[in-house]
Amino acid sequence: MTSYILRRLLLIIPTIFGILLLNFAIVQVAPGGPVEKLVLQLTSDAADAASRISGARSDMGGAQQAQQFQMQPQQYQGARGLDPELIEDIKKMYGFDKPAHERFFDMLWGYLRFDFGNSFFRDEPVIDLILDKLPVSISLGLWTTLLIYLISIPLGIKKAVRDGSRFDMWSSVVVIIGQSIPSFLFAILLIILFAGGSYFQWFPLRGLVSENWEQMSNFAKVKDYFWHLALPVTAMVISGFASLTLLTKNSFIEEISKQYVMTARAKGLSEHRVLYGHVFRNAMLIIIAGLPAALVGVLFTSALLIEVIFSLDGLGLLGFEAALNRDYPVMFGTLFIFTLLGLLVNLIGDIVYMLVDPRIDFERRDV
Repeated sequence: MTSYILRRLLLIIPTIFGILLLNFAIVQVAPGGPVEKLVLQLTSDAADAASRISGARSDMGGAQQAQQFQMQPQQYQGARGLDPELIEDIKKMYGFDKPAHERFFDMLWGYLRFDFGNSFFRDEPVIDLILDKLPVSISLGLWTTLLIYLISIPLGIKKAVRDGSRFDMWSSVVVIIGQSIPSFLFAILLIILFAGGSYFQWFPLRGLVSENWEQMSNFAKVKDYFWHLALPVTAMVISGFASLTLLTKNSFIEEISKQYVMTARAKGLSEHRVLYGHVFRNAMLIIIAGLPAALVGVLFTSALLIEVIFSLDGLGLLGFEAALNRDYPVMFGTLFIFTLLGLLVNLIGDIVYMLVDPRIDFERRDV
């Protein structure tokens, strides 16, 4: 297992390189950019200022004076284009005075030292922004994934064992409802019901902790933390447990019908021993295999709208705003972190896969 883990860790390097290179190339041909955004903003501000000056002079003077100052916007530098030297200074400020390949390798060299540069529009180091937002995304992702697995696996097993029963039918209704309601709609419903929307105000509406969190006792801090997480995590769990429940049920039903289960029952083993001593290990393989993708998905994609609705400033919201603002250091910094964590979580999933079923040996396979 050790050599397999080392090979997988070494494989992370070319994988990240390829992902960053592909996205960097896409960004180069995409319209717009930080330089164009700032130039457009300066041009718009200059035109607005000239228009306000012209309007003010029109109000103060007569028709002849108004006519004179209405000509000023045509002579104003911002209205007909910025000074080329200023545009070159803007390019230099953002590093776009260098060729694309040089900028790419400068970025890689910084990433090797975990130096992600500074945000174009927030004037803060990217690593500080990521570390500031990371606790929110980790909190949402870990607690949501943990609760989904704690609910879905026992429920799926029970549905498989009692397939076709009244319990199976009623629980299927709950699963279908959970699968059909998007997490953001359920989040809005929870706010209306329990966060002061129309009925009760039992839970806070924004933030991960209260403003006076630092002054609280340790027990009060833990309580306040989970109090803030209750609604967003509930919204994500409701929409996420359905598919895993059905996957667990189908996996166990498939294993229960196999010959080795009939043989174990014929030997006189109890149903509990058959289910958890033989079926469980084989049925859980496909579920464990999907754990890394589920965790990464919850961490970095599913939580975006939840972060917006509950005013949770996490990595999903940070990356989304960076893409809108063409804040390339933040975009590629979050992409690097997402990719690195995703690859590491996949490796952990493979290790757990081998621990659950020792018959699986990745050492004998080519990576």
